[in-house]
Amino acid sequence: MLEIVFLGRGGQGAKTAAQFIAEAAMESGKHVQAFPEYGPERMGAPVKSFVRISDKPITTHAPVAKPDIALVIDPTLIGNVEFSGSMGKNGIIIVNSPKDSSTIRKDLNFAGKVHTVDATKISIELIGKNLPNTPILGALIKIIEVVKMDDLVQQVKNKFLNKIGEEKTNANIEAIKQAYKQVK
Repeated sequence: MLEIVFLGRGGQGAKTAAQFIAEAAMESGKHVQAFPEYGPERMGAPVKSFVRISDKPITTHAPVAKPDIALVIDPTLIGNVEFSGSMGKNGIIIVNSPKDSSTIRKDLNFAGKVHTVDATKISIELIGKNLPNTPILGALIKIIEVVKMDDLVQQVKNKFLNKIGEEKTNANIEAIKQAYKQVK
């Protein structure tokens, strides 16, 4: 079973990003869970969203305690929210940051793999807003093919076409593809 945690702030789309990955995996025949954990529901408050993906039925319903992958949508959470200590040397952390991965690794004091992508810059350039949740998904599926690009794109279309229109949906898809290319 693969366990993923998304770390962001309210309004950045951590919950939506987790749902996209889970629904894309479910469409490919996997068993999934996706659920958020947050305190006071307010814009800017720290948010964690969890995803489990498995070939077998998932029987646990507890929060993810030892994620295989952590996606840090808001880099200001580094040092403020503990998540890397339970990951171990086989863990993977993907951070929305213009910094290089070696700098982030030192900041985290983390022995596992660290990757960075400037999802904020990509989202501002392509979407026109600071919504780094969809670009960071491109980085995720480049680092570990948890779902196929086509399946993820289809989930974005399913969720966004009627909600935000074709132009903004296509901008989000392009942001995913750019982050896929730019992750370090």
